[in-house]
Amino acid sequence: MKNILEKLFEHKSLSREEARDVLLNIADCKYNDSQLSAFMTVYLMRSITLDELSGFRDALLERRRHVDLGDVKAIDIVGTGGDGKNTFNISTASCFVVAGTGEKVVKHGNYGASSISGASNVLEQHGVKFTADSDRLLRSLDESGVAYLHAPFFSPALKSVASARKMLGVRTFFNMLGPLVNPTMPKYRLLGVYNLKLMRLYNYIAQKEGVNCTIVHSLDGYDEISLTSPFKVSGNGEDRIYTPEELGFSRAPQEALSGGETPEEAAVIFDNILKGKATAAQHNCVVVNAAFALTTLNPALSIEDAIKRADHSIRSGNAQKCFNRFVELNS
Repeated sequence: MKNILEKLFEHKSLSREEARDVLLNIADCKYNDSQLSAFMTVYLMRSITLDELSGFRDALLERRRHVDLGDVKAIDIVGTGGDGKNTFNISTASCFVVAGTGEKVVKHGNYGASSISGASNVLEQHGVKFTADSDRLLRSLDESGVAYLHAPFFSPALKSVASARKMLGVRTFFNMLGPLVNPTMPKYRLLGVYNLKLMRLYNYIAQKEGVNCTIVHSLDGYDEISLTSPFKVSGNGEDRIYTPEELGFSRAPQEALSGGETPEEAAVIFDNILKGKATAAQHNCVVVNAAFALTTLNPALSIEDAIKRADHSIRSGNAQKCFNRFVELNS
């Protein structure tokens, strides 16, 4: 690690192979938390290169725990996190809204490292017990429409850095990696990123891997469609900037998307959304993210019709039914 750090401190970048080797060593717990913190901090001071991101990803996928859910048409809905906005669990709520329309979701998530409540936090608040058992995951997918893959169960490197990431409390390059290393490698993904440079990197990797991927970024810095500003959507053959108003939504104030001060508060917001008791800003934010997931799965579907389907999933109670069944199967 000393040689790697000296190279990085000299403003040099790692080759794809060097990046892979470092992550393999991290997975094998060869570095202490101080070394890990120094290594991760480098990427707060400069942008990650495509070779570095690809090499880190290679290592995580090489060491991942495989899980077989069959040849199911499913989507992952996930953001990088690390945008510093402390929003409620928008992506996780969107998963159950999509499931409420009859589609399948294989969600890859983790505890919050730079936010109060990650996907794993909010699900644990409901008594969910995580599993790596393929049979249990497949049953959950079949009967509730959602299978949840808790990242540390499938990627040893993510478990190895959990303590150092939590102590740092800021965005690291592992935020960039999470959405790229779902162990089931779903062919459909809605990915939220915190800046446009990362959107370009994700696009390159998605095209190379043949993934049907829609990447979203709100231009005021959110790693999802926040409806607080215009937002960019890249995927399905389009690269376009939308405004909330042109899709029929009012612009939301940033404070309306707060996730609260504790995982318990975040869980209350999550429940209110699925029960149809959320504020307009919270409801609309989840609906629009779910809608773009639906158009990713079904490119012929217009965004206007997708918004209607997502809205109906909540108002009909279907999203809540999917979540209730998910909790029953995973508790």
